Amino acid sequence: MKATIWHNPKCGTSRKTLAILENLKDVDLTVVEYLKEPPSRDKLAQLYLDAGISPKDGLRLRGTDAEERGLTDADADTILDAMVADPILIERPLVETEKGVALCRPQDRVLGIL
Repeated sequence: MKATIWHNPKCGTSRKTLAILENLKDVDLTVVEYLKEPPSRDKLAQLYLDAGISPKDGLRLRGTDAEERGLTDADADTILDAMVADPILIERPLVETEKGVALCRPQDRVLGIL
């Protein structure tokens, strides 16, 4: 099975999710450090759609200025634009497999798409 993780190596949950994926022998894993290689706006919108969540649900609040920027009350397009411009606003880790997409907080959520 192929899997892609949008990963931040400084995030403990992201590292734990990555470890789960790396320990599975049948997973062909692609790791994208999204702060260095952010997803396109279209890709990010598709990930949230496939995960069944809104961009607001995927907005990282902790350690960001999202609230100060009014993003917690913004519409989906505004949030997506902000995330593309400043990828630290993307909550992590997002994992995509052929079975679906999940925002893996907590990390065990990844098991549901494997």
